[in-house]
Amino acid sequence: MEDFDPEAMRVLRYRAKGVLRQRMRALRNSIPRESLAERSAKIRAGLLARSEMAGARTVALFWPILKRGEVDLRPLVSELRARGVVVAFPSIHPETRVMTFRIPADPEAMEEQGLGFQEPRLTEPEAAEVDVVVVPALGVDGEGNRIGYGAGYYDRTIPRFCPPGVAIGVAYDFQVLSEVPVTEGDVPLPIVVTDERVIEI
Repeated sequence: MEDFDPEAMRVLRYRAKGVLRQRMRALRNSIPRESLAERSAKIRAGLLARSEMAGARTVALFWPILKRGEVDLRPLVSELRARGVVVAFPSIHPETRVMTFRIPADPEAMEEQGLGFQEPRLTEPEAAEVDVVVVPALGVDGEGNRIGYGAGYYDRTIPRFCPPGVAIGVAYDFQVLSEVPVTEGDVPLPIVVTDERVIEI
């Protein structure tokens, strides 16, 4: 490997991630929605079984983009709130492009604000601390390396909350890859919950 130009290797890794991103999106889109719903239910059960979730006071979830086949965590919202858990969601400032987590009074009232997913309004309070950040993925490997949509929002945001919080990735088991190329700024996940297993790094 020492004979390879570092810049060329960096470019190759980014290209490889781009190809994997396209393939994983196509694969997920090919799965029947009924199957994804069943898999999502198993993932939700796996999340709730985690000790990190049991002791959490504030949990950051994400509202799924169902047309993209994302893991559906919506039933967790009412379940966690009934336990007294504060539930926050990603919010990206339109000018600074900085992502944080905000606590909506009514998650059902969140709106799409230009990035394709439901977000809390900017007037909703920010979460100062988050005990668990649940992270979506297009692909993930056994070392917790993740492929997202490529904007890097979670990679830049997770270090602000974890530690002391913990980031837990969620993915369908068919999204688990043998290896994900690692690029600058990537933040690996210590735990990944799928519909078939839990990967702990």
